[in-house]
Formats: sequence, C-alpha cells, structure tokens
Amino acid sequence: MAPVRVALIGYGLAGRYFHRPLVTATAGLELTTVVTGDPGRREQARAEVPGVRILGTADELWPLAAEHDLVVVATPTATHTALVERAIAAGLPVVVEKPLAANAAAARRIADAAQAAGLALVPFHNRRWDSDHLTLRSLLGQGVLGDVLRYEARFERWRPAPDPSAWREALPAAEGGGVLLDLGVHLVDQALDLFGPVHAVYAEVDARRGGADDDVFVALHHVTGVRSQLWAGAMAGAPGPRLRVLGSHAAFVHDALDGQEAALRAGADPASPAFGAEPPARWGRLMRGEADGLGEPVPAEPGRWPAFYAGVAATLRDGDPPPTSAQEAVAGLEVLDAARASAAEGRVVILPSPPGSVVR
Repeated sequence: MAPVRVALIGYGLAGRYFHRPLVTATAGLELTTVVTGDPGRREQARAEVPGVRILGTADELWPLAAEHDLVVVATPTATHTALVERAIAAGLPVVVEKPLAANAAAARRIADAAQAAGLALVPFHNRRWDSDHLTLRSLLGQGVLGDVLRYEARFERWRPAPDPSAWREALPAAEGGGVLLDLGVHLVDQALDLFGPVHAVYAEVDARRGGADDDVFVALHHVTGVRSQLWAGAMAGAPGPRLRVLGSHAAFVHDALDGQEAALRAGADPASPAFGAEPPARWGRLMRGEADGLGEPVPAEPGRWPAFYAGVAATLRDGDPPPTSAQEAVAGLEVLDAARASAAEGRVVILPSPPGSVVR
C-alpha cells in the first residue's frame, strides 16, 4: 500500500520537534514536503528529513495538492482557520496543532466545512496520550478511586521573564496568544475526555508579566457532578502537583509532568520501544488520608504520543474514527470562550447541557 504523503506547514517548535518526528516514526506516513519561509528552518528541515521538498509559502503547496494526502498545520493559531479552509478547498484532510482555532465559532465553521467535504479534520490533542493521563484513566476504569469528587490538574512553570521570541507570549488572545489558548487547551481537553460535558464555568485570567495572559485558573462543573479545577501559568515558583484526583475510596496524586515533550526536544526517537516510559521516581501514588504516609506507588502507563499519528494513518487508510475529533475541539473551545467571558465579567457562565442530560 502506498504511503500517506504528508505536507507539514510550519517548522517552528511544534512542527520541528513534535509533528516531524511523530510523522516520520509512523508506519504508513511519509513526510514529503515542509513549508517554511525561514532560511534557518529550511536548512534544519533539509538536514533532518533527507530528500524532503521545501516550499516557502503555503500558496506554493495548493497547486501540488494531488501529490499529497494529508496537510499538517503547525503554524501560529491566527493562521489556522485560513490554512484549513485552503486545504479543504484543495481536497486534503488536515491535522491542526492546538488550538483548532482562536475561538469556538471559527472552529465550528471549519469543522462544518470539513464534514461537508467529507474530509478528516483532526486537532492535535496529543496530551490525551500523556503517561499521567493514561494512568489515571486506567485507575478510573478499575474503580480504584471510587466516585470522583474533584479533579485538579496543573501545567505550571517558573518563567518570570517573558520570551520575546515566543509569539504566544506577545500576541493578544484574539490572535491565539496567551496561556489559556495554549496549556489551557490541553487541560480542558483532558478534563472533558475524562468526565464529559460541562455545565458551568468560572475562571480567573491574568497577565502577571504584561502582554499575553500567563496566569489562569478555571473551575468546571461537569454534568456528571465532577468538579474540575485547572491551573496554568508561567509564574509558579512552587508548582503544585500535576494531578490530584479525590475519590470516595482513594486519591491519586501525580507530581511529575509527562516526559515525552522533553524527550522529543532532546532528539529522542518516538519509534524506540523505550519512548514514553516513566521511571519509578516519577510515578504517581494512591493516598488514603494522612495515616497513609507517602502512599502506594502506581506503576505509570507509558506515554504514547505516537498513537496519535498511528490513529490518523488508520483514519485515512481504513476509515477508522479519528483519534481526536473536530467536534471535541469545538466543545473544548466553547469552555475556553466561557472561561474568558467569566474572567472578564466576574461571573459563572452556564453552558447548555446535552439533550436529555441531568446536571448532578
């Protein structure tokens, strides 16, 4: 079977360190084209993907649509909508770096366009395959925690000085800047993935360093009754645990951030059998009150970011459901839009509940 020919638009952090190695490590996918106008990145792409075609702009790609089977958009958020619309017009399925768009309305528009054209539109919500998320999902499936009462998740960092070269730290939210549309996308997506639709949203969104928002707290009341509390920020001199999940039988606490991003940045091969494995020192633990001491270590599920593109390949070759859907991304952005409105207006925002559901 001929490989799926992939064009990658953008060769910055996401394109070079996440999408490029994951695509090239996936059986059935072939990275044939990289689009970047930056001379230095062009040379990096030539060195890292021997024989790859380099184009300077996306406008050069569309006349070559017949020579490709998939477009990956790994560019700043403000460009996503237009690039996806061009790819759909060219008849090409698309993977899009998160967020799918800067707001739910734009995301819904391109999701509807892709559906009408019969083309896959797959948001890169890769952190559903983080080790800690997979481990928690396993515990929930086993019923170890009992009924979940509260889910706390954090992506906190200590970066008191903004990075002037980082577009996410300079652009306003309307153009995709800020931590709410960066780490907040993953936090909300993981919460929805685990606990389902949201009934009510409260949020605090601040810009502690000036510029884009860099300090975010979001509280969610899921239709199921679970309460999620989510933190993301750059000013955490003492970061809290990555996860703290309180259940009626036990709690799960996980301190360490999944190591796959750091491994890819360091040049690790995602095709390696050891990729995504977490050593015992980075495992989470079950807790049952103060008398439990340090708790019971929980062997970590290996992180599996490569599963995302394996799922994309199966979607395009075999017609399998996509690993993540555009509709899920729209639902997440509806929550994020509500969070921004909540922070701006100082109120709880109520979202429509799914038909037939009963809020607990």
